[in-house]
Amino acid sequence: MTDKTKHLLRVLDLTTDECLRLLNDGFRLKRQKRSGIRQFPATGMVLGLLFEKPSTRTRVSFEAAMFTLGGNVIYMSRDALQLSRGEPIKDTARVLSRYVDCIVIRTFGQEIVEEFSQWADVPIINGLTDKHHPCQALSDIMTVMEVKGKDKDTISALKVAWIGDGNNVCHSWMELSARLGFEMRIACPEGFDPDPQILNDSISEGAKIEIVRDPAQAVKWADVINTDVWASMGQEDEAEERKKVFAPYQLNESLMKLAPKDAIVLHCLPAHRGEEITDEVIEGNNSYVWEQAENKMHLHASVLSYLLSL
Repeated sequence: MTDKTKHLLRVLDLTTDECLRLLNDGFRLKRQKRSGIRQFPATGMVLGLLFEKPSTRTRVSFEAAMFTLGGNVIYMSRDALQLSRGEPIKDTARVLSRYVDCIVIRTFGQEIVEEFSQWADVPIINGLTDKHHPCQALSDIMTVMEVKGKDKDTISALKVAWIGDGNNVCHSWMELSARLGFEMRIACPEGFDPDPQILNDSISEGAKIEIVRDPAQAVKWADVINTDVWASMGQEDEAEERKKVFAPYQLNESLMKLAPKDAIVLHCLPAHRGEEITDEVIEGNNSYVWEQAENKMHLHASVLSYLLSL
């Protein structure tokens, strides 16, 4: 790996200026696509997708983004690679670096993407780990900016509520708070707080975060209300128990009545309707989940353009 190789493994890998650059370039690429402008700066380049977890939005949006830029994509499941038979990550990383120009990895442990980045000669993008989901948080805030305003002062003045599990997406939102300056109020049951090390990292970098137990306390002042599934991939054995613990944290009409009328609702999908969010809320006038899903493609195109120096 060369010292100049750039990776995106967590939001704190980016400076504030880099976050804003990615977001503004995402807006530009979205405008171009909708205007029918076609530019192919990635012609001849290949993106590798190495996925250990199933995916709809992350996989398709990265593929669509790369194709839109004029490049090609190779999808690789772990079971189809020699990784499944014990080949060291450092060997796979060095070999794949000679075949593709960038690798998106969707896996379990954060240490896996970190080890890939140590040995790869091409950019590594975290497409999701158990600890971080940086591209998700960036495309989420892109959606918020489209609704609430794009200037730095408007972004830093935002109040963001997170309702439910202190999971990987929550972690990336916390780190985004450090970079963009908005406040977060995280409502989660005791025992399901965000990772304390990531919380400390975020606060030490300037994040404004408060953890509460009452979801009403979080939504009542929020410009943005964000939620996610109660049991993430790999936690299926805990799903039934989590339903009981998280039941008071359902994002429903009763809770939304306590929020400001112009508060927007986000969910990174897939949603378990009737669990963490109701049909009425996800299909309601405050919901921007479909714009949120679309923006993954535009933000991913921006990330690829930046890391590949297009």
